[in-house]
Amino acid sequence: MTATDFDYIIVGAGSAGCVLANRLSANGKHRVLLLEAGPVDRYPWIHIPIGYAKTMFNPKYNWCFYTEPDPGMNNRKVYWPRGKVLGGSSAINGLIFIRGQPQDYER
Repeated sequence: MTATDFDYIIVGAGSAGCVLANRLSANGKHRVLLLEAGPVDRYPWIHIPIGYAKTMFNPKYNWCFYTEPDPGMNNRKVYWPRGKVLGGSSAINGLIFIRGQPQDYER
């Protein structure tokens, strides 16, 4: 197969990439290629609450990024974990979620 065999190519199988691929292919009219650099999310610590301690610095499941030095923070860099696994950063967040405030959406 080549890139021309697909109508859409999505890079990153995180939450947004997976939803987008599903929506684009749901009607059966489009061929979608979903690419993910990391493995399938079979690592047990991904599925255990607070298991992020085992994924936060694991380069197999995490890109282990740092921000650029921030002048407003005395030029410090901040660790910026990003998921490198099916499910992306949502897969390595320790099964934690925060419900948005209704007022934020109503504005």
